[in-house]
Amino acid sequence: MFARTTTPWPLVALFTAGYLAPYLLPTTVGRLDSGLALSATQAGAIGSALLLSSASAGFLLASRVDRIGPRTLARLGLALAAVGYGGATLTHTVPAVVAGAVVGGFGSGTVTAVAATGIARRPDPHRVTTLGLLCVSALAGAVYLTVPHLGAGHGQPLAAIALTALAVWPVTTRLPDRSGPEPTTGPEQTPLPHRRSGLVLAATLLCWSLAQNSLWGVSGRIGLIQAHLTEVTVGAVFAVGLGTGLLGVVGASALGPRLGLALPIGAGTAVIAGCIVLSASATDLTTFATGEIAWNTLYPIVLSYLIGLAASLDPRGRWAVLAGSASSLGTAAGPLAGSVLSAQAGFPAMGAMLAIGLLVIAVPMTAVALHVGRSQVTEIVEIPLDTLPGVPAQRRAYDTAGPRRSGTD
Repeated sequence: MFARTTTPWPLVALFTAGYLAPYLLPTTVGRLDSGLALSATQAGAIGSALLLSSASAGFLLASRVDRIGPRTLARLGLALAAVGYGGATLTHTVPAVVAGAVVGGFGSGTVTAVAATGIARRPDPHRVTTLGLLCVSALAGAVYLTVPHLGAGHGQPLAAIALTALAVWPVTTRLPDRSGPEPTTGPEQTPLPHRRSGLVLAATLLCWSLAQNSLWGVSGRIGLIQAHLTEVTVGAVFAVGLGTGLLGVVGASALGPRLGLALPIGAGTAVIAGCIVLSASATDLTTFATGEIAWNTLYPIVLSYLIGLAASLDPRGRWAVLAGSASSLGTAAGPLAGSVLSAQAGFPAMGAMLAIGLLVIAVPMTAVALHVGRSQVTEIVEIPLDTLPGVPAQRRAYDTAGPRRSGTD
């Protein structure tokens, strides 16, 4: 889709626009709660509806990006995001806000599907993913610092997402009408490689995102209610957390595949479980800030490796979109699940349950990463390197194994 020697900034911009809604989830849900006089569970349900709509777009479009064309789909998604979120910003009628959030969520999911498909086709999907996470973390951090100073109301976070969609629109001119020649057999007739590993990854990624966003969806309330902090202080903690997340993503980008995929995913998920317990039990600024900042630092690092793992399963990007959509389903259920669990059992008990769930699903996720890593090593060994004259052996192995990313379980 893009030259391999350059950074695909249009994909990075689309990634940022698509992922901004989940990154702003705590302030969005919190503002809906206070600005529209809704209960915490009702506000969480609206957040879940937004993200469920986003996930639905990913499942619907996973194999259709090539057929419709990246430029057309990206523009459609950005338009839906701008209209949906913008409309929800301008009304105080709850049904209209819900409708706008659902339309905007579908737009975000459409944009994310285009970005994920393009990133999976790159020879360096992990690097491009980390660039996207850097951009969305920086933008979300700026929003968290700004929103508390813009007055009360539910519309500010939604307006930020709508304006981002409009700002990204010009980059769509650099997207192709089609990603490549239309396959003769059609996407539906081309079997997915690594089918068993892909299904396990999608299922566990759904649960992983559910746990993360159950905490993220109620983090604002933990800070306000349990730790007795002001909105300005909570926003500052989130901004600092997203800032340290930037440093973590930079480190992950520098490391790249040197640590493999299994160690960052398995060990990182285990440490995240501890961060969730700490944050959910916070009763003061120090504990709340420590848990949230540590969690925000690790979350994008592990997420970048998970997205890279999904991209490595299929060079056409279908597993990247399907796994991303499964993740969006978990993200969608997160605000409601966190609200219900915290209301029934309290924040500390909610944190303990989420941490146990993360430790359980870390095992199959790590197993998939190990299996895929062994498959790629096998492919490198089987390549007749002497047929590629003039290229150093180590570089030949890397370049040839990367684009193949094929195989079955």
